[in-house]
This record gives sequence, C-alpha cells and structure tokens, in this order.
Amino acid sequence: MEKRIAKELLNIKAVFLRPENPFTWASGIKSPIYCDNRLVLSAPEARKVVEQAIADTVKAKFPEAQMLMGTSTAGIAHAAIAASILDMPMGYVRGEAKSHGRNNRIEGRMEPGCKVVVIEDLISTGGSAIEVVEALREAGAEVLGIVSIFTYGMKKGLDRLAAANVVNYSLSNLDALVEVAAQEGYIDAAWKERILRFRDNPSDESWIK
Repeated sequence: MEKRIAKELLNIKAVFLRPENPFTWASGIKSPIYCDNRLVLSAPEARKVVEQAIADTVKAKFPEAQMLMGTSTAGIAHAAIAASILDMPMGYVRGEAKSHGRNNRIEGRMEPGCKVVVIEDLISTGGSAIEVVEALREAGAEVLGIVSIFTYGMKKGLDRLAAANVVNYSLSNLDALVEVAAQEGYIDAAWKERILRFRDNPSDESWIK
C-alpha cells in the first residue's frame, strides 16, 4: 500500500520532489520535497484510493473507533469522506476556538469517553497533530491514534508522538516515495540517499552538495 499511495501522490503532484532546486520552508530550512495532499481532493481516481485506504486503516488498526476527527483544515475533507465510507460520525478540531457563537474549538457532537481517531494529511514534526489530540483529550475523548496520508518520518516528529503517547499510522512515507520516484523516473536514483539524509537531519544542508 505504501508504494501504491506514493505513486498516486507523485502522479497528481500532491508530493513534489525537487532536490536539484530545493524548496525553502517558513523556518528557512531547504527541503527537496513539497507536500500538498489537498490536491488529492481534486483528483477523483487518486481520491478513491487514498480515502478507501484511510477507511481500511481505521478499520484494521482501530476497530473500536466510534468517531473520526479531522485536523483543521487539511484533514477535514479526508475525515468526512472516510467517515462516509465507514458509516461513522465525524467532526473536526479548529486551530483555535471560535471568537463568537458557542466559542467551539471542536465541531461535531462528541460525547465524553468517545473513542476517536484523528485524520491528518501530513505528519512532519507532529506539532499540529498533537495539539489536536490534546484538545480532544481535554474535551473527554479517548484518542485511539492518528491515521495520516503521508509522513516524512522525521525523528523530531517520531519523538514528539511517542512523548505524547500517540500512535500514528501513515498510508505512505518518504522511504517508499523515494523508491517509487526513482523507479518511475521522477528523480535520478543517485538522489535517493541524499533525500533520506535530509529527512534524518533537516538542518544539515550537506545533502544538497
């Protein structure tokens, strides 16, 4: 599944590899990869594969799940589609509480003790996903874990998730992606090791040279 999802993401350019002309993140870090899984939503064939894989992963890894919760904003649509496949309630968690009305941060009817799975599009350093998990826990949910579309597999993200006692299952990852990208001609095979070196130490730009 990891390679099939990677191929779909590459085909629709939801994940874009440009090691010879790196992207610059807001932090200033130069990266060979750019990920925008929102593009899955506008690609029907890829969307079918990805959303079914999310639903299948929820069913296999968290069979006791009672509700899906999307991260705002990227995870909302994926949570809604997967919940529809599973015939399960869904909601989402705002980045911050509304400043009007009922001042909700969590949208959707979620009872205390509800067994929840968070749906996220991308795991990098893990910060935003953990914030969502903590908000749900504070509201009384039992968060079983996260299902995400893609992960870089960065050590910082893995350590943060472990420290927060959060399990994440990603449909695909950087290791699978670079393998498929080299096989399909998206990148020269010589770049595989260098891209993974970036993942293991993003602040070290020696991979560019």
